[in-house]
Amino acid sequence: VQLVESGGGLVQAGGSLRLSCAASGSTFSANAMGWYRQAPGKQRELVATITSDGGSTNYADSVKGRFTISRDNAKNTMYLQMNSLKPEDTAVYYCNAAPGSDWNAWGQGTQVTVSS
Repeated sequence: VQLVESGGGLVQAGGSLRLSCAASGSTFSANAMGWYRQAPGKQRELVATITSDGGSTNYADSVKGRFTISRDNAKNTMYLQMNSLKPEDTAVYYCNAAPGSDWNAWGQGTQVTVSS
C-alpha cells in the first residue's frame, strides 16, 4: 500500500482545511485507518481513526468537535476536515493504518501551518 497525503497549507486561526489521503492497493478498504500529526520538536501523535466501513470514528481530545475523519472506499481515499484551526494544530499530517494494524506505510505527509 502506498499513501499520499495532500491538502495542507497556510491558514489563519479559525480557518479550515480539508486533507486527503489517496491509497493505492486493495488493502485500504479492509483496514481501519488513521490520521496522525507531528509538530516540530514533538512526537508523532494520533489525531483520529476510522473503521474500515467508516461506521465508527474516534478523535484525540485536542481535536474533538473541530475535526472530522471520513473515507470513500470506492475512491480509496480518506479525508480529514479541519475546522476552527488553532496555531497548536500546526504540524505535518500523515495518514496510515490505524494502531494495531498488521501493516503501516508512512508517506511524506502534508504540512499544515496555522497562523495566529
